[in-house]
Amino acid sequence: MLSIQSADNVYTISTHDNLTLPALWLRERAQSADQVDANTQQRLFNSHSLAPTLAITDAKQSGDTLTIGFSDGYQGEYSITKLLADCQPEPIEPNKIIWQAKTVPNLNHDWLTISQDDARFFKAVKDFLTYGFIIIDNTPVAPESILAVATRFGYVRDTNFGRYFEVYSRPNANDLAYTSHAIGPHTDNPYRDPVPGIQLLHCLYNDSKGGESTLVDSLAVLNQLRQEEPKGYELLATVPIRFRFFDADTSLISYHTIIETDDSHNVLGIHYSPRLDDLPLLPEPTLQLFQRARNRLNALLNDPQYEIEFKLKTGQLMMFDNNRVLHGRRAFDPSTGKRHVQGCYIDRDAPKSHYQLLNKKYQ
Repeated sequence: MLSIQSADNVYTISTHDNLTLPALWLRERAQSADQVDANTQQRLFNSHSLAPTLAITDAKQSGDTLTIGFSDGYQGEYSITKLLADCQPEPIEPNKIIWQAKTVPNLNHDWLTISQDDARFFKAVKDFLTYGFIIIDNTPVAPESILAVATRFGYVRDTNFGRYFEVYSRPNANDLAYTSHAIGPHTDNPYRDPVPGIQLLHCLYNDSKGGESTLVDSLAVLNQLRQEEPKGYELLATVPIRFRFFDADTSLISYHTIIETDDSHNVLGIHYSPRLDDLPLLPEPTLQLFQRARNRLNALLNDPQYEIEFKLKTGQLMMFDNNRVLHGRRAFDPSTGKRHVQGCYIDRDAPKSHYQLLNKKYQ
């Protein structure tokens, strides 16, 4: 229940733990049919035009119903249960669990199962959001079948590489990914704005010598970096640097901080690609701090304590958060066999949407 107090015909409404619910906050959450569309749950009025001095002029409760009158003339009924729920919104994703090489659990899921069973699909989504990656077994190896997996989880994002892209060694490649060279831990496409949120890599063949995949949780690495290099860490989190890509048909340039945070200053991961970034122009002492932190970050990302290594098998697909979990590849010898992987990108929002909808059913 709520506490209602009145003084000089102005009412104050509080929760049982003494959290005051301001008039503006309550007015914006009007629940009546003339204020909110029943199908979309979108407001039918412009709450941005409400007077900053809006006040509650009348309030009473009966059971789960709170009736409130406001100084703008509106009076409506509210579900107290809904109001209290809105005071502590449901999480949009599970709590992240940071992992190292020795602590990462088995995150393999069977494609046939998660493509048909929503409960198992929910477990795969929850694992992905919790740990930043999953491995999907027994996927079809027909070309373009990656798109069926991608659309189960989200919406495919087209880029200059296409709706999906082919990863195998070829002459005159426009990216080192399309060679047999080793590629260290990195973020794909940091030269875009926005950067692709999630990447899928689907193994069609992997018979060559070498070519092992690597994954590393940047959140674990950043925790260590913050302890060792606090000043440099702050620079990596606040100084944007340039990333760029170009070929005969494309020129892409974007500026990002190496450490990525959201609007609430929570660390999401990193923008990291030593092949594509440029040092910022800073005073030399500051640049040395920046470089020392960047140098240590590189060492930690490649440290076996944090990095896992495995050979992606034919029919396996790995899906990972492009900023949180950095991926890499060992060098391989194309003369010893065929290595063919297809890749594509989806945005971060769709798995979170699946989690919010399915969590109510399978939590």
